[in-house]
Amino acid sequence: MTAAASGLVGRLGRYGLGTAPLGGLFAAVSEEQAEQALAAAWQAGIRYFDTAPHYGSGLAEERLGRFLRGLPEAAAEAVVSTKVGRVLVPGRGEEEGFPGRTDFVRVRDYSRDGVLRSLDDSLHRTGLDHFDLVFIHDPDDHWEQAAGQAYPALAELRDQGVIGAIGAGMNQAEMLTRFVRETDLDAVLVAGRYTLLDRSAADQLLPECERRGVAVVAGGVFNSGILAGGTTYDYDAAPPAVLERARELDRICASHGVPLPAAALRFPHRHPAVTTVLIGARSAEEIAEDLALAAADIPDGLWEDLNHAG
Repeated sequence: MTAAASGLVGRLGRYGLGTAPLGGLFAAVSEEQAEQALAAAWQAGIRYFDTAPHYGSGLAEERLGRFLRGLPEAAAEAVVSTKVGRVLVPGRGEEEGFPGRTDFVRVRDYSRDGVLRSLDDSLHRTGLDHFDLVFIHDPDDHWEQAAGQAYPALAELRDQGVIGAIGAGMNQAEMLTRFVRETDLDAVLVAGRYTLLDRSAADQLLPECERRGVAVVAGGVFNSGILAGGTTYDYDAAPPAVLERARELDRICASHGVPLPAAALRFPHRHPAVTTVLIGARSAEEIAEDLALAAADIPDGLWEDLNHAG
């Protein structure tokens, strides 16, 4: 474990807040609603906030930064991660899941210059002077540039103390495993690949992270909503087979008197490699609901039945 990873693990907390919903993922969120959600998370004790330029073409970063700058204690207590890999360029862009904010084009860029520009832009948007953790974001088709340029650039910034720690954040486990094996990452953010519906990260990624002391942040624990009563899976309409699988899991949880979302929130923490689970909420009410679910009493028998079903 690197010194950066060691210091990071103690500060992330059991739960953090992912800000994609506050950037308008799937549906727009008002300024007031976003601020209330952030305030509710802070008041509930959450201190780790994850954001990215991708989320609402910078909107999530702007809102998070504005909120944190208004809290005198945030400078000492808040832990913030952002991401590199998409540079925002003025122009008419695609929504990409974030309706209502299309005055920027997202340009994939994992070069050294792209990383430096992205971080500079993120610091400007947030008004912060430092990021505790920076993830290389979704480099699925860009391994050579991400590993060969983005990672060394971030490692240099980490060595200089400009950023706190380095990670990679993806919706797949295979390339994250390669990052862990071939670079000196401090953390990974694995989204949707260690959930009640998809445990693929447990095959190689989580054991490798545990062996090397790499912090694991688990995101997408509801698989885009289907494990929280919705019909969306991995950012798209859920296929019939996945819907039926979710219904089966719901029936098993109900037989133990446990809501399915409560089991989904708690499940990642059953693996010793997982440091933090990100919750994604778009309102103060959802923050309160998610944290109540996370505190629910879950009998061992439910985990046994879910394992047998899986």
